Amino acid sequence: MFFSNRAITQGLLAAAVSLLSLFLLNPAQANPRYSSIVIDADSGAVLHQDSADAIRYPASLTKMMTLYMLFEAMERGKMTLDTPMKVSAHAAGMPQTNIGLRTGDQIKVRDAIPALIVRSANDVAAVVAEALGGSEANFGRMMTEKAHQLGMRSSTFRNASGLPNNEQKTTARDMVTLSTRLMKDFPKHYHYFSTQSFSYKGVTYNSHNRMVRNVPGVDGLKTGFIRASGFNVATSAKRGNRRVVAVVMGGHTAAARDQHMAQLIDRSLSSNNRANPVASQKTLTPVTTAAAAKVSAPAPVQKPHQQQPSKTDAVIAAARHNPPAPSAQTPPSQPQSQKAEVSAKEGWAVQIGSYHESDRARANAQAAARLIPGEVAVTEVEISNRKLYRARLVGLQENQARNACQSLTRQGFGCLVVRS
Repeated sequence: MFFSNRAITQGLLAAAVSLLSLFLLNPAQANPRYSSIVIDADSGAVLHQDSADAIRYPASLTKMMTLYMLFEAMERGKMTLDTPMKVSAHAAGMPQTNIGLRTGDQIKVRDAIPALIVRSANDVAAVVAEALGGSEANFGRMMTEKAHQLGMRSSTFRNASGLPNNEQKTTARDMVTLSTRLMKDFPKHYHYFSTQSFSYKGVTYNSHNRMVRNVPGVDGLKTGFIRASGFNVATSAKRGNRRVVAVVMGGHTAAARDQHMAQLIDRSLSSNNRANPVASQKTLTPVTTAAAAKVSAPAPVQKPHQQQPSKTDAVIAAARHNPPAPSAQTPPSQPQSQKAEVSAKEGWAVQIGSYHESDRARANAQAAARLIPGEVAVTEVEISNRKLYRARLVGLQENQARNACQSLTRQGFGCLVVRS
């Protein structure tokens, strides 16, 4: 039997559309690494959670546990800021990122702390591990035991840095627990997590953590990335007399991760969430499926050449190259004048962001519209005497809007659910 070229082409196109549909109907498949949680730092109330108990790779969030162990040793008088730590051949051989330590060198604790936070130095992590545990393998066992004592029952550590290891695992909930304990157990050391740069042997290193620079109220903690984990971040923010602690894991890009975290912080610090944390949790997080709530094992660590982008990555890549202006994170409830470029329909909408150029706003909304239902609407707004263009998908019912935003979030997009 013979088929025309046209029939073959149509068949291939139909198969591609069907495959893409599977990703869109089940966003956990499109980004199985995603998870997040936000808690009130004072009450411990959960303000938002999505796959918070799913097993994930911590990547360099591991170094928060390494620092916990170091701070504890300092509190017990075993170490001081001026204690020198010897660099072994094992530590000197750690891959990037590092600060170029050499076998036989010594580094003081006062230099090791910012090296771990700012540079996320793997060689320094190994130095601390050997100084406290004798070997990095033994230090991993010590870290795991301490984690379990802190209530981090789903965490296992095999190294001090977060470099790829199939047995090194955690959850977003465990990481938010660790973040909170770092603040509460070592208040005089917490300020280190807001450090933006440090110099060592004539070289100045700048922090990977842009949240501290770019988001009001954020004062720490740590970012992390390996190919198997995606882009992770643990963050704490305080506005007024309220503080939240949050973790986002599995972002497709650092920019998308940061934007999503900023939006979670803005929404979680709203007055509604303070008044009724249980209700706000329901508002911020649509009910997940039973399958999504199950704890699943992480995928095997892949070599760089084995990692292939998903089909949805190609669809939304253009949007990620044009991140929204910082005002995209401004809660929509704030007063602002508005002149409609496209009149929004009654009902609910998914807000993609606010941009300095209308073309970018429309392009990003159209990219999102390829993934979720909704009619593209761009409106001109004025915020703090700046003209911006707000991108939304409108004409949705409330449940449609919330499910759509959840789907985008799991694929690395930042979004808000708002009334049209």
